Amino acid sequence: MTPVEIVGYSAACLTTAAFLPQAVKSIRHKDTRSLSLGMYVLFTLGICLWLAYGILKEDGAIIAANGVTLIISLTILSIKIRYDVLPRR
Repeated sequence: MTPVEIVGYSAACLTTAAFLPQAVKSIRHKDTRSLSLGMYVLFTLGICLWLAYGILKEDGAIIAANGVTLIISLTILSIKIRYDVLPRR
């Protein structure tokens, strides 16, 4: 692994891991009222595009980071929609 790849994978791990505490908190408490729906929709779309870019560039660090971040972001977004946007029954 080259030094450039080490930097890329290190950055990928850190930025992806940054979303784990929010995901864990959202899953445990099912409370995302303080999170902006618009921000998470735009963020998730951006992650989809970064993933597509990584696939097109065949860049493992970008693919790995954004693949995992997409799962985390979709989890938070789905909790946001389920508990804060959809009417309660």
